[in-house]
Amino acid sequence: MTIRGDIQSLSPGAVIELFQLDLSRFGASVPIVCFHAGTNELDSDVVWQGTTYQRYPLQATGFEWKGQGTLPRPHFVVSNVTGIMSALCRLYRDMVGAKVVRKRTLLRYLDAVNFTDGNPYADPGESFPDDVFFINQKVREDNATLELELAVAFDVEGVQLPRRQVVCNSCPWKYRGDGCGYAGGPVADVNDNPTSDASKDQCGKRLASCKLRFPTGTMPYGGFPGAGQYR
Repeated sequence: MTIRGDIQSLSPGAVIELFQLDLSRFGASVPIVCFHAGTNELDSDVVWQGTTYQRYPLQATGFEWKGQGTLPRPHFVVSNVTGIMSALCRLYRDMVGAKVVRKRTLLRYLDAVNFTDGNPYADPGESFPDDVFFINQKVREDNATLELELAVAFDVEGVQLPRRQVVCNSCPWKYRGDGCGYAGGPVADVNDNPTSDASKDQCGKRLASCKLRFPTGTMPYGGFPGAGQYR
């Protein structure tokens, strides 16, 4: 059974959550630091896909994606008792812009070295998709903990999507040009009336116009038909 099948079963098992903090953009001597808030069956650091994840007290929340509203801004709270996190903040400007990757799999798929008697189900290919975020700001810092706010890449950089005007039912692509890609025979005039005359063959720039030329498969329509549903 694959991980997709497991999560639909009544008892999929424990989900293991691991984190990678990528400091390579700052030229750190240790570019990627791997964390996990626990240990394996041998009371040692967890190994996943051949990589060792250092046991370290941490809590991460707010990764849920919603269909409406703002993008997720997870909070990443790590122990600062040893002062290591404060030192990293001083060295790398609060680590703003550093990449944080959340990796998840099920306990049953962890590397065999995590178990006393090995693991016949170990499979480095069975995992959930990685969640990639970037440190947006330091929220709180004291002698006990450090709290960081994360954000997706274009949220950190202030990018707005889409990067062109949203028009409900008008395709911006040039007919038979870049973006459109249609290279077949004459189909219809600008009002979607059928024609076999090449001189009258024009795209009406509507979704229906595109469908006439691409009746099956994916249409390269450049408009935003769903925008008409919002007022």
